[in-house]
Amino acid sequence: MRPEPTTAVSTKRPMLGQISVCNGCCCGQTHKGHPEVPVEWLKEEWKYRGLLKRVHLTITGCLGPCDVPNVVLITSGEGTQWLAEISRRKQYEMLADWAEQSKIADRLLPLPREFNTHRLAAYRDDEKGYK
Repeated sequence: MRPEPTTAVSTKRPMLGQISVCNGCCCGQTHKGHPEVPVEWLKEEWKYRGLLKRVHLTITGCLGPCDVPNVVLITSGEGTQWLAEISRRKQYEMLADWAEQSKIADRLLPLPREFNTHRLAAYRDDEKGYK
């Protein structure tokens, strides 16, 4: 008698979202007078907290909006959020804490209140500016 075929059940959880941090162009270059983005710390922190597969981190060159420094773009199935002038290490730590809490909750949580003053309503690519 042959055994019944079994169906494999996937335990892999889908990615919750992606965070892109600008570290290039005029947005993140320290020689233009903007604070340095802690790239190596971010990479290590995401790896240490096991976030890479759930809240993917991308360190990128120019994201497009070059009129505001240190831009962070958060994308998910719920839409796109732009943050700007994220310049202190504590802000990047809060971003990592938020990503970790989202991973635990198994959904993207609202960003901490502290980021409200850094939010941009939208980036208008066609006009090269923010609103």
